[in-house]
Amino acid sequence: MAVNATIYKAELQINDMDRHYYATHALTLAQHPSETEARLMARLLAFALYADDRLEFGKGLSDENEPALLRRSYSQDIELWIDLGQPDEARLRKACGRSEQVVVINYAGHAGDVWWDKAAAGLRRFENLTVLEIPEEAIAGMTAIVERSSRWQCLIQDGELQLINEDAVIVAAPHVRMGRYLAEA
Repeated sequence: MAVNATIYKAELQINDMDRHYYATHALTLAQHPSETEARLMARLLAFALYADDRLEFGKGLSDENEPALLRRSYSQDIELWIDLGQPDEARLRKACGRSEQVVVINYAGHAGDVWWDKAAAGLRRFENLTVLEIPEEAIAGMTAIVERSSRWQCLIQDGELQLINEDAVIVAAPHVRMGRYLAEA
């Protein structure tokens, strides 16, 4: 018998002072049986960083040809492809060919450093690729308080993100390894 996905509901109120984007999103996140809570929280954080009315969660782990998040143009072309973790160079080459902008959000601490040391030289040739590192502590903080139904306020200012709920304030400043963070665009 197949194990079903675990459903999480999140209300995310975003006040992005850097991009002048202000909206509330009612999100449904389906946690694949093999997905960790850390990766689930990284998807939520990625949504907050790149929030847009057309940003959507991809099929992720259940379809290896899709990103964790994507934004399509009105003509259904992929404008933004967001992957999490440490994707291989072949996957990113394909993504960079299919999308206007590709973002990798790494959240694995030392494992992310090792991946970057090995992959950096090959990835630098992709002009439409951005690689961000989220502090491992931020994801761990979110994971520690995750609930199946939650409300979050997100404030982004000067490249720093604050996620606030009734239990905690999580602060994360994405470190840009390559490309540029959306707030700088």
